[in-house]
Amino acid sequence: MTAISLNGSGRRNAGLKLTVRGRRLVAAMLFAPIGLGIGIGISQLPAAFAGDEAVVAGGVYEQFEVHTVLAGESLWDIASDLVASHGHDTYDVRDVVSEIQRLNGLSSSSLQAGQQLALPNL
Repeated sequence: MTAISLNGSGRRNAGLKLTVRGRRLVAAMLFAPIGLGIGIGISQLPAAFAGDEAVVAGGVYEQFEVHTVLAGESLWDIASDLVASHGHDTYDVRDVVSEIQRLNGLSSSSLQAGQQLALPNL
C-alpha cells in the first residue's frame, strides 16, 4: 500500500509554492505580450493618420485648400494672396504664414516649385 500524507485540512501538500518574486515574474510574463501589443498599436497611430491630410495633432480635423507652389513664390506671397482673396482685413499675413508652416510641418520658409501646400480655411 501507498501512504499519502495529508496536512491538517485534509488536502494534499502542494509541491510548488511561488515566492513573491516568482509571482511577479509570472505576472510580468503574462502581461508583457499585452503591453507590447498596446505599445506597438500606439506607435502606429501617426502612420495611420499620415495618409489623411485633414488630421493634425491630437486627432482634430481641419479643412484646408491645397496649393501648388509656383516658381519664385514665397510663403509671404501665398499668405498675402490668401488673405486678399478671402476679403479678410482682420487677418495678419504673418499669422497666416505661421499657420501655413504649422499645417505643412515646415521648419523654414523656403519652398520648392511644384511643392504642395495645405492652406488654412480663413
